[in-house]
Amino acid sequence: MVYSHTVRGITHSFADLRTLLAKASPQRSGDELAGIAASGSEERAIAQMTLAELPLRTFLNEAVVPYESDDVTRLIVDTHDAEAFAPVSGLSVGELRDWLLSDEATPIRLASLAPGLTPEMAAAVSKLMRAQDLIYVARKISVVTRFRTTVGLPGRLATRLQPNHPTDDTLGIAASILDGLLLGSGDAVIGINPVSDNPQTVTTLLRMLDHIRQRYAIPTQSCVLAHITTQMQAMKAGAPLDLLFQSIAGTEAANKSFGITLDLLAEGHAMARELRRGGIENECGGENLYYFETGQGSALSANAHLGSGGGGVDQQTLEARAYAVARHFQPFLVNTVVGFIGPEYLYDGKQIQRAGLEDHFCGKLLGLPMGCDICYTNHAEADQDDMDALLTMLGAAGVNYIMGVPGADDIMLNYQSTSFHDALYLRRLLGLRHAPEFEAWLAGDTYCELKRIGQPSALLLGGAL
Repeated sequence: MVYSHTVRGITHSFADLRTLLAKASPQRSGDELAGIAASGSEERAIAQMTLAELPLRTFLNEAVVPYESDDVTRLIVDTHDAEAFAPVSGLSVGELRDWLLSDEATPIRLASLAPGLTPEMAAAVSKLMRAQDLIYVARKISVVTRFRTTVGLPGRLATRLQPNHPTDDTLGIAASILDGLLLGSGDAVIGINPVSDNPQTVTTLLRMLDHIRQRYAIPTQSCVLAHITTQMQAMKAGAPLDLLFQSIAGTEAANKSFGITLDLLAEGHAMARELRRGGIENECGGENLYYFETGQGSALSANAHLGSGGGGVDQQTLEARAYAVARHFQPFLVNTVVGFIGPEYLYDGKQIQRAGLEDHFCGKLLGLPMGCDICYTNHAEADQDDMDALLTMLGAAGVNYIMGVPGADDIMLNYQSTSFHDALYLRRLLGLRHAPEFEAWLAGDTYCELKRIGQPSALLLGGAL
């Protein structure tokens, strides 16, 4: 269906819904690389005006990715909650923006609305919003998840302690863990990106993390960010796995490029549930077991953005569609690794900041526990000042958690993120606190014992490595 808008007597037309969404997106290098971006500010503004007038019901009648050929689309359509959608079913995209910013959009109503919104609706309304709009609405939404700690409560900020090492050396990893714990990091998860993606390495690292957690009675959860099939092999071998990790994307083809399907995610989830390692049930009586990571540009980098025949879906809409995959599995954590893929997709600090706010807003609007790896690669036109600005904005927006990397410099993945000290800054600036279980541990005797151990090697003593 063609969508049109007349400005000063001139009618501007957009061939279909995916074209309209792409042209309405704020500028970013990935859409320009794909050849689907607006030609300039004027076309972008006209597309946004056209999008603002579009009835929300349009997204239930026209798919940006065909239902017949894409399992993510089928998941979105088949699980849509018509009853939850009913209160806003008569609104346009622009009217939804106005409602979200109004006092009528209370935290309770926003939580009830989440199952009724499709990712494309969330992406569309975000394209009409300024940075302050994205921050203000996201701040109203709390998405709380539970494992051994409770993450996402208002007035709280958690961190992932990220102790990566370029050779998976356990002593080097222990040094980073000790550093992070002594600076109050790790209440969301202690998560290692392994160099070697094999079951033996994953099992060794999981056993080390579990030994440290139990020895010092740390209320947290561990994760080794290997491929899901590797983690499943480790589980079969008896590895003490807490959170199951996987990167996900917004199309079936992009997920296949990661070596996954929705059925495989379900199989892994069932295996993790059988381990019964979580200590706290969520509000729905189930378990939050997944740690998902996403990032704008992943589908385009895999040539899975449906652009081979001309048009193509913009990267921000595809990112929002990944949240439908995440939402289906009730994850403990979702992390947009916003600047990690590189300047080909988000060119500079301004684009990274905008994308981080969009991702956080869309994820929370859809009912997800959103965190953000506030990061950039060394060949992007960005620096730590840009990350400080995004860090502060996301803190104001109520982000569930951020990364804690030694010195903000990941020496294994070779990118720049946020440090243990950045989390301290944000907590002190905004009066935020740790996850409650972790906060209590920081005030206890075992934390005092940890502070006295002196050497990272002491963390490993007695571990079954």
